[in-house]
Amino acid sequence: MAGNTQADVLSRLKKIEGQVRGLQRMIEDQKDCGEIVNQLAAARQALDKVGFLILTDRLEECMRKRIDKGEDADAAMNEAMKLFLTLA
Repeated sequence: MAGNTQADVLSRLKKIEGQVRGLQRMIEDQKDCGEIVNQLAAARQALDKVGFLILTDRLEECMRKRIDKGEDADAAMNEAMKLFLTLA
């Protein structure tokens, strides 16, 4: 992973960690269900963004390695699509 991308991913994950801690406090404090669900959705969306960031950064490299190992380009593309759909 490129240095800038890695720093961005780590920064985002630390923010998500803070969101999750906040969710724990909200549940302990018996906050409103709607507030908790909104925060859960925000945390999930943030995790999705991190996943897509990692995938887009590494997709070309991963495919190139598989093709260099002699794997069929279509098989490599299918695997890449599976990874993308896992996040979608």
